[in-house]
Amino acid sequence: MREPVRINLGLQGGGAHGAFTWGVLDRLLEEPWLEIAAVTGTSAGALNGAALKSGWVRGDREGAREALEALWQQVSGISDLRMPAWMQGFVPEPFFTAKALEYSPLFAMADTLTRVVSPYIYGPFYKNPLERIVSEFDFDKVCTRVKGPELHVCTTCVRDGKVRVFTGEGINTDVILASACLPTLFQAIEMPDPVTGAPEAFWDGGYTGNPALFPLFEAHLPDDIVIVNINPLEREGIPATPQDIANRINEISFNSSLLRELRAIEFVQRLLDQGQIPEGAMKRLRVHMIADDGLMNDLSVATKLVALPSVIAQLKAAGQEAAEVFLSKHADDLGQRQSADLRDMFA
Repeated sequence: MREPVRINLGLQGGGAHGAFTWGVLDRLLEEPWLEIAAVTGTSAGALNGAALKSGWVRGDREGAREALEALWQQVSGISDLRMPAWMQGFVPEPFFTAKALEYSPLFAMADTLTRVVSPYIYGPFYKNPLERIVSEFDFDKVCTRVKGPELHVCTTCVRDGKVRVFTGEGINTDVILASACLPTLFQAIEMPDPVTGAPEAFWDGGYTGNPALFPLFEAHLPDDIVIVNINPLEREGIPATPQDIANRINEISFNSSLLRELRAIEFVQRLLDQGQIPEGAMKRLRVHMIADDGLMNDLSVATKLVALPSVIAQLKAAGQEAAEVFLSKHADDLGQRQSADLRDMFA
């Protein structure tokens, strides 16, 4: 029996690709020696974090797994733009599914509309499609500090463009909706600023923290951060089609804030190694990453926006497998040494 190891989780946002994170969490929750001390999440990562927390409070690990499954069963039913059933049978592989969706007339029309039609045009008829799902969370359980991991949810303040992180009792339906608020699709969420208390408008947290790691730097939290990455850091070749260009812009934009924080962590590690700052003056964090860039390179922004049940099932299975591979290679590193090569990443 392994000795217990405490870790923090950083959960990226990426629309329906968050089902990959569901698979990762489902596998990690099977390990009784892994203790999740805190979760920071953005967009789909915030949804996964809230489901994990509320389920954990209700029924520990199995409760968390059940809550995550219930969440994604609902998410797979919110899309208005579904690929016809006959087409799914002919394009089972993620790459072909993504391409078929990108070039489908319905998706192209909807994508064009987001560039010329504001979500504010609907007036009183506007309804955020995620609200029905998010409002079902038991926020007494999501917000409690008594049991389960700490939860931090990242958003972007529209006025000043800075990250805002909500935690504990500050998390509610509006906060989760704000964290997943793509401004071309959804109206901004208006609510009190967690810092000033003044009313502000908020957009998707991925623009400024995907996810924000700094909430995990507190002294009472463990030194290990396991990041579940669902936006590929690298993509070979030069994007040439309009769809590929837009997709890569999306990936770069939603990785930029994470890379900045990882660079800062690597800089502190270097200073500590060189003795330029004394040990203990700053926290020496250990970073680990779980990802499947091969699969994510086969997918695109189209499969982020349209929750196809077949793709969600593939993403969950891929997440479980990626977590299994990570544990087989790096279980002994947790609590001891860093497994992500940040120096190579920024060389």
